[in-house]
Amino acid sequence: MYQNQSVAQRTADSVLSTNKVLRNTYMLLSMTLLFSAVMAAVGVTMQVSPGAALVADIVAIAMLWFVLPRTANSATGIPVLFAITGLLGFGLGPVLGYYLSVNPAIVMTALGGTGVIFLGLSAYALTTRKDFSFLAGFLMVGMFVVLGAAVLNIFLGIPALFLTVNAAVILIMSGFILYETSQIIHNGETNYIMATASLFLSLINLFQALLHILGAFSGDD
Repeated sequence: MYQNQSVAQRTADSVLSTNKVLRNTYMLLSMTLLFSAVMAAVGVTMQVSPGAALVADIVAIAMLWFVLPRTANSATGIPVLFAITGLLGFGLGPVLGYYLSVNPAIVMTALGGTGVIFLGLSAYALTTRKDFSFLAGFLMVGMFVVLGAAVLNIFLGIPALFLTVNAAVILIMSGFILYETSQIIHNGETNYIMATASLFLSLINLFQALLHILGAFSGDD
């Protein structure tokens, strides 16, 4: 009897902990997405150059790899995360500026599509409570293959390969959203700052891939 009570208590504590991580993750994700959008607007307004955008992206990635993991378990991790997401948003300036100048509807459609995909996949993962940890290996291999193809296409400039890479990015980022949400649900990720960073990266990559595909099919890419 006492053992059953102990198990029930641990289960209840686990559920409360999971719900807290989920709540904090989605709250922080909303705030970082808003801040990133503001910084993207700043980049568009300033007509930031591709070179400056690249520097912002490199600094953000360096902070993501070397600074955030060391600060994620303290209050310092939150401003570090905002700095990373702000720089990545700022780095979108040239791309957004281009599409807004030729066809603003492309940006709005990509933004809406990103939101629909994220909400749909998150709702599915939360509703089914299915463990998607088995996707980890496939997603990592897929990322390396796509990265290699993207680098190769810088030199080849093949439109079909460009579309294929972006379509693959959409599929992989969708998989990451399922995987990352599942990790939170099943206590594989208990740090909401790191969870937010992972989901943010999936969303920003998903948005850019949708942007490129929509631009290509509308004849504006």
